[in-house]
Amino acid sequence: MIQFTQVSLQRGTQFLLEEADLTIFEGQKVGLIGANGAGKSSLFAMIKGELHADTGEVILPGQRRIAFMAQEVEETQRSALDYCLDGDDKLREIEKNIAEAQANGDDHAHAVWLGEYENAHGYTAQSRGETLLQGLGFKMTDMQRPVSDFSGGWRIRLNLAKALMCPSDVLLLDEPTNHLDLDAVMWLENWLRQYSGTLLLISHDRDFLDGICSHIVHLYQKQLVLYKGNYSDYERQRAEHLAQQQANYEKQQEKRAHLQQYVDRFRYKADKAKQAQSRLKMLEKMEIIGPAHIDSQFEFTIPVAEKTSQLLVNLSQADLGYTSKSGVKTVQLGNTNFALRDGQRIGLLGPNGAGKSTLIKSIVGEISILAGDRILGENLKIGYFSQHQLSALDLEASPLLHIQRLTPKVLESDIRRYLGGFGFIGDDALRAVKGFSGGEKARLALSLISWTKPNLLVLDEPTNHLDIEMRQALTEALQEFPGSILLVSHDRHLLNSTVDEFYLVADHQIQAFDGDLPAYHTWLQARQANAAQLEKSELAGDKTDRVDRKEERRKAAEMREKLRPLRKQIEKYEKAIQTAQEHLDRIAVAMADSSLYEADQRNKLQSLLSDEAKWKKAQAESEEAWFEAQEELEEAEAQLA
Repeated sequence: MIQFTQVSLQRGTQFLLEEADLTIFEGQKVGLIGANGAGKSSLFAMIKGELHADTGEVILPGQRRIAFMAQEVEETQRSALDYCLDGDDKLREIEKNIAEAQANGDDHAHAVWLGEYENAHGYTAQSRGETLLQGLGFKMTDMQRPVSDFSGGWRIRLNLAKALMCPSDVLLLDEPTNHLDLDAVMWLENWLRQYSGTLLLISHDRDFLDGICSHIVHLYQKQLVLYKGNYSDYERQRAEHLAQQQANYEKQQEKRAHLQQYVDRFRYKADKAKQAQSRLKMLEKMEIIGPAHIDSQFEFTIPVAEKTSQLLVNLSQADLGYTSKSGVKTVQLGNTNFALRDGQRIGLLGPNGAGKSTLIKSIVGEISILAGDRILGENLKIGYFSQHQLSALDLEASPLLHIQRLTPKVLESDIRRYLGGFGFIGDDALRAVKGFSGGEKARLALSLISWTKPNLLVLDEPTNHLDIEMRQALTEALQEFPGSILLVSHDRHLLNSTVDEFYLVADHQIQAFDGDLPAYHTWLQARQANAAQLEKSELAGDKTDRVDRKEERRKAAEMREKLRPLRKQIEKYEKAIQTAQEHLDRIAVAMADSSLYEADQRNKLQSLLSDEAKWKKAQAESEEAWFEAQEELEEAEAQLA
């Protein structure tokens, strides 16, 4: 059990926690959420013993191993596999003792430590380490590469593998998905579901939290508020709480106004002064209920170009890849035919390194195509976001100056109002970029793209470093954006909410993927299983069982074709449910009008009540049909698997 009792934590003049209470029981999987800078990482530091509460008490489980994911990787020549295995420090200690006993010729100690080695599952350690690294996107050829060979993002993956390798009772993960692609996120989610210890997870990925967490802790107004359930459950509970709080606030304001009116009217009249004084005391003692408010400071739209073209980008028989400094061409996607039309909203799926970024860079012109044609629409205007855009920002300039350079004649007040929607409020709009966090830089890059009024948004992992509130604001902005979208993201909520179709980049080609994200996960698992089997066969020298890739693709296409009618049916029911909900929302707004309940409005009220009953019935029928179709789809997938 982890327990915080009346804990206060102060940083400078600011309190991060103030007399906060929280109890986490063994085996719970807890998502920790809150605004950037609220103190989530500081709470982790207290659990690790790196920080101590200013007041109150933090009780930690005794004799329990705590594993955590480091945010930095030291420069080392150790291999990736050895670095991962170092996570099991107890096993490393046993290995050291075995070597010493052997060197000293101490047969008894050697035998004892070999027994300890077996108890610590030492004989399976290497295969477990390889499984972790492969799940996080490393190839078998990467296992013996030195850590110093990998880029910063891949080194963070190594830190994650090291944390998972450690046998632990408590696991602390701070933003583990930030440097992962969609495939690795799905694998990690499945691994964490099976983790038997107590998990504390900081994440801004709502689908990831939904898939893992049994509880959510919201660090809000210096308190730790515990909600039972996953992130979606938290949202529902918090909405209900805020609605109740708002109702209580409004009721209290009416009462306060009535009391104040009495006081103002009678406090100086002799015969009423005593009653007025008592009401004044009542006002002073009345607990102030804060008005419910939307926490998010982010609210923006992405305007679209006034002119557009029907065909925005067309790649015809194009070879996509890179040319080295020595002139050697490497083709990642050969003979590619891919078109983007006005209004299309496409999500790109595919294994890490398959060529998604190559496709995007070829479309936006960041790299030249090696062969074939790249035809651009006459009125094409691209808004391109990638992690490289963050490093291209002028570190000495402010957000205001960045936009003034784009449009010098626009009024400063208009720019500041616009930047406020991206969270740059007041003096934040005047701060130099060099002092910005990764999330602030990402918000600024998105604001610059939006300012240019594109008709095609090309977004490569736009949610990295963004918190939940900004992700939600981006999702809503993309939903309303009338132009075209090409999106690569590991954020499944963003993908599900903003794109209409998926394309799969794999095996040096791109093709339409007739399925949803769960179907992609199924495809990915089958592909990984086949790849693992092939690798085992090759390592054993047995090449007779190699999987025919063409046959594999044919079977996958055949499976998707069989499931297509069911998926279309499910989509139809989903749209029917959404339509019913939209009608019910409009009816609810109409029925909130107090004048509706007057005598002369009786017929209108009866009509609304009748419509409400009709749409509730339609929604219930569609939901039931959706559940039945979903079960049928799952059964069909199981049979075809």
